[in-house]
Amino acid sequence: MERILNMILRRLVNMGVNRGIDAVAKRGRGKGQTTQQDRDMERQGRQSAKNMRQASKVIKRLNRF
Repeated sequence: MERILNMILRRLVNMGVNRGIDAVAKRGRGKGQTTQQDRDMERQGRQSAKNMRQASKVIKRLNRF
């Protein structure tokens, strides 16, 4: 029972981390309010978010051991 609970909690935490990374990358602006500079920054933010997600996957794998 404890094993199942830990598995569920781990998945919830991982989902929360991914949503937080996405929220930071978007910065809450709509498409009509952005300039070219903003779009470039958003692109860099998405790339950084992708890299953070990959790093978090590695860390999650290492935590299993």
